[in-house]
Amino acid sequence: MQRFQYYIDGQFLDGEARFPSVDPASGKEWADLPEAREGDVDRAVNAAEQALYNGAWSKMTATQRGKLIYRLADLVAANAQKLAELETRDTGKIIRETSAQIAYVADYYRYYAGIADKIEGSYLPIDKPDMDVWLRREPIGVVAMVVPWNSQLFLSAVKIGPALAAGCTMVVKASEDGPAPLLEFARLIHEAGFPAGVVNIITGFGASCGAALSRHPKVAHVAFTGGPETARHIVRNSAENLASTSLELGGKSPFIVFADADLESAANAQVAGIFAATGQSCVAGSRLIVERRVKEEFLTLLKGKAEAIVIGAPLDMATEVGPLATRRQQEHIAALVDKSVQSGARLVTGGHRPGGEGYYFPPTILDCDGVNSPSLVNEFFGPVLSVVSFETEAEALALANDTHYGLASGVFTQNLTRAHRLMKGIRAGIVWVNTYRAVSPIAPFGGFGLSGHGREGGMAAALDYTRTKTIWLRTSDDPIPDPFVMR
Repeated sequence: MQRFQYYIDGQFLDGEARFPSVDPASGKEWADLPEAREGDVDRAVNAAEQALYNGAWSKMTATQRGKLIYRLADLVAANAQKLAELETRDTGKIIRETSAQIAYVADYYRYYAGIADKIEGSYLPIDKPDMDVWLRREPIGVVAMVVPWNSQLFLSAVKIGPALAAGCTMVVKASEDGPAPLLEFARLIHEAGFPAGVVNIITGFGASCGAALSRHPKVAHVAFTGGPETARHIVRNSAENLASTSLELGGKSPFIVFADADLESAANAQVAGIFAATGQSCVAGSRLIVERRVKEEFLTLLKGKAEAIVIGAPLDMATEVGPLATRRQQEHIAALVDKSVQSGARLVTGGHRPGGEGYYFPPTILDCDGVNSPSLVNEFFGPVLSVVSFETEAEALALANDTHYGLASGVFTQNLTRAHRLMKGIRAGIVWVNTYRAVSPIAPFGGFGLSGHGREGGMAAALDYTRTKTIWLRTSDDPIPDPFVMR
C-alpha cells in the first residue's frame, strides 16, 4: 500500500497513529495514512503561530508572499495529473473531472498571488484637528481549515489562496475519507519554498483531531466546508477560543425550468448539475422545478440522457459517473431513495444499487409531484434528482425558497424580465441564469441559511482573512493640555 505522511512545521511525519484508506471503486484498502491526534494538532498550531509572529514569513513583504503563491500555482499546474490520479483513486471522483478541476485550481492560486500586494488600508478624514487616522489590514491570525473529501484541492485552494495572500498561517485538516491528494499537495508547499510552519497539513477523525483544532486557543478563524451538523460542533467549539468562522455547508439547490427555455440546453445543464461528480457536489441542482406543461417532455429528455451515462472505473477517461466515496454514503442514498418511493415518489430511472465491487449508485430521478417526499428536503450528496412542477412564476419562486438551505440555484428562461425578478427573489448565495456550475476565482460563492455564512473566492475572501487596526497619530507639537485643569 502507498504510505502518506502529514506535514507540520516544514517536516513530513508519521503521526501518533495510522489508518487505512479504501478505494471506492473496489472497496479495498490501498493506502496507509497518518492519524493526527490532539498532540499533533497542538504541534501544528504552535508551528503556525511561531511562523506568523516570529518566522521568516512575518518579515516578508506582500509582494514576496505573492511570488511564493505564484510558484505554488506553477507547481500545481505541473503536477495536476498526478494529483488528479490520487484524488480519483482515493475518492472515486472520475479522472476526467479531477484532471480538469485541478488544472483550474492553479488559476485560483495565480489570482490570489496577484491580490497579495493589493490588500489596502485606508485614510480616515477624521473630525478632530491635528490628528491623522488610518486603517491597516493585518492577518487575522492562525487559521484552522477543515476540508471535505469531495473536490478537496479546489475547496482547499479557495481557503489557502486568500489566507496566504492576507499573510495568515494555517493548519489544514483533510477529511479522513480520501485525504491522499492534500497530503501529497504538502510536497508542493514544501517545494515552493514557504517557510516552515506557514502551511501545515494533517488528517484525522473529528473527535480526536477536528475538535482539538477548532477549539484550540491559538486559532483565530475556522474555515469549514461540510455538513450543518459538523458545523454546529465547530461553532460550539469556537465558543472556547472565540474564533470567527466561515462555513460553506452544501444545499438542496433548486433548478427552475420554464416552458420557454431551451429545453435541450436546460437538460444538459441539469445533467451536469446533478450527475457530474456523481452528485457529490455542494452546489448540486438536486430539486428540479419544471413548468407543468413541459414537465413530461423534459422528464423524457432527462431520462434518456441519464440512462445513456457511462458508469465505470473512475480512472477510465470514458467513464462519466464513478462510485460514491464511501459505503456509508451508498447505503444512506439507497435508504433515502427507498423511503421516498415508499412515501409516494415515482421512480423514473435508476434507484437500485448494482452488484459487484465498489460503491456505485446509478443516476436516479424521482418524480415527487404532489408528494411529501423526504428526497425534497434531505441532501442526498449523490446522483439523485427530485422533480416537482409548477403553474405560475410565483409558485416556482415559493417552491425554490421552500428549503432551509440557500447555496445555489438555477433559472432557465428566455424571458429577461422574469429572470431579473427571480434573481432578486430566490434566497440563495448563487443564482445561475441559463447556465449551471460555473465558477471563477474572481467571483465569490457562499450561502444563506443552513448553507452557511462567509464567502470564498474573489477579493472578499482575502479580506475575510484580515482584521483592521486603527492607527491614531497626533500631528501637533503642542503639549497635550492637563485634562483636569479647567480653561
